[in-house]
Amino acid sequence: MIFPIIAYGDSVLRKVGEEITKDYPNLTQLIADMFDTMERSKGVGLAAPQINKAIRLFIIDSQKMYDEGDKETGLREVFINPTIIEETGKIWAYEEGCLSIPGIREDVYRHEKIKLEYYDQNFKKHTKEFSGMTARVIQHEYDHIEGKLFVDHLKPLRRSLLKGKLEKISKGIVSVDYKMKFPK
Repeated sequence: MIFPIIAYGDSVLRKVGEEITKDYPNLTQLIADMFDTMERSKGVGLAAPQINKAIRLFIIDSQKMYDEGDKETGLREVFINPTIIEETGKIWAYEEGCLSIPGIREDVYRHEKIKLEYYDQNFKKHTKEFSGMTARVIQHEYDHIEGKLFVDHLKPLRRSLLKGKLEKISKGIVSVDYKMKFPK
């Protein structure tokens, strides 16, 4: 099933996600549907709040962000109840976008490396370090389960300049090629 992407302005995007257990209803199907939704929307990550579920679950496929011959190859992974343990390395800017905020891309500064504790789709616990674009995608999706959006990382002046565009998105005045759900 392809879920509609929740648009900027919906309160679910501002909720801190709740932890889930391995017996969360239809978890395997939910994860499969999230991957289908992400791929249909041409995203590289998708967090549960973006499909109207305020839980601590997100998926990524950062393989699309790497070119053949790159040192890193990216990762396709499920993250359940993740916790960032450490952020290290150089802080660097990259132009980010978000399926919930279509048409807006802005430079966001994030750490080069992160150490994360999480459960995979089989509820096997992992503690791993990630770097580069994979770390960035994880940090972006992690923000979603913390009730944050990439525009929250912008300087106040830049956010105020985007206010009109953000209001249009929340009203459904936006053109996308995937299903979206707009605030009422």
